[in-house]
Amino acid sequence: NIYNSMAIKPVAHKKIIKKRIKKFVRFESEDFPGVGASWRKPRGIDNPVRRRFRGNRKCAKIGFGSDKKTRHLTPTGFKKFLIRNPAELEILLMNNRTYAAEISSNISARTKATLVKRA
Repeated sequence: NIYNSMAIKPVAHKKIIKKRIKKFVRFESEDFPGVGASWRKPRGIDNPVRRRFRGNRKCAKIGFGSDKKTRHLTPTGFKKFLIRNPAELEILLMNNRTYAAEISSNISARTKATLVKRA
């Protein structure tokens, strides 16, 4: 296949291992419609999640963090780099084995076409 031979290979890295794949869900977010699911640390005096009672969900802690060497890596082995203008694309082309381009959503179609052609 011609595309596989032309694609830029990322820098070699160790295997990406996530300590936890499931998201941490906010306490009682499924019971109340006004409480969003994004994680907030429970701070109540009687809260069973904060007190780590058996049968309750886990609290987000520093020990769940991923390896520093593989943090922010995509499954392809690149880190994302947000591009807002052609000058940032030139910066990316110097580090194209580490970073992969992600074109910003608020860019016009004409600018986006020139960026894609240059890349």
